Amino acid sequence: MKSTAVRVWFALALAGTGGLSSAQSGDRVAVQDIKPLLKGAIEHGTARGVIVGESATYIRQRFDTLAPIEVDVKSLHPLPQPGCHRLEVTTRQQAVLENGKREDKELVYQVSYCRDGTFPGKGDRK
Repeated sequence: MKSTAVRVWFALALAGTGGLSSAQSGDRVAVQDIKPLLKGAIEHGTARGVIVGESATYIRQRFDTLAPIEVDVKSLHPLPQPGCHRLEVTTRQQAVLENGKREDKELVYQVSYCRDGTFPGKGDRK
């Protein structure tokens, strides 16, 4: 995805309520944003989900596809700060229309995140 598309997706994925939905797609849990998946990967090593709700609707409209937005998160290693890990996030969506071409897209990035929902070194930690 181009840098604008990446920024749109990343901002929307981290925003939202953070809640889990009871709906499931295969072995993927439905989430409003990726925060529960980040926490799940810290707790269990990996987490798999599909984005639902307003963020998913916006992204599907933006990229002119009805395909689900799948997200896989895996813990790469714990960080020195207790409860924090370096995580690898992979997002996928099929049939994305960008610059007049329809293609399957995948975005892989890394983020440091803590079990309590903060980023390492941010906020008041007790």
